[in-house]
Parts: sequence; structure tokens; C-alpha cells
Amino acid sequence: MAVSVRLDPVVEAKLTQQATLLGITKSDFIKDAIARVLGIKNPATLLKQARKSGKMGRPRASASVAATMKARLRAKRPD
Repeated sequence: MAVSVRLDPVVEAKLTQQATLLGITKSDFIKDAIARVLGIKNPATLLKQARKSGKMGRPRASASVAATMKARLRAKRPD
């Protein structure tokens, strides 16, 4: 069954961001959220499924944290 929901622009932006980070569609994100709220899905089971899928956000993000922070600090204080 199709259901239409109007979201506040801020909520929609956060939804898009989180779904992208998890590598799932907005529709799947919403379905999972509703199932968890209704007690149909266990959050621990969802976490195990997400970890098994292999795609969780930006896997290389932590590799460049130090370089990114140094660059930002140097930009603020170009001694």
C-alpha cells in the first residue's frame, strides 16, 4: 500500500543524509523506522544486517581525518 507523507524541509534533508550514509533508499529508511517504532523490528537485528551489508556510510572517512583537520587549522592560522 502506498502512503504519502509531507515532511518539513529540515526533516527531509536529514532523512536524505542519513539514508545516503547508510546506503539505503529513503523509502527503506522510513519503512525500517516505522517497523522499529511499532515494535516489529528489533534494533539489534537491524544493526547486524547493516554491518553484514558492508556499506556503512563513508568507509574511507576516518582515513583522512588528521589531514583534513590540519588543513582546516592551517587555513584559520596561516602563520
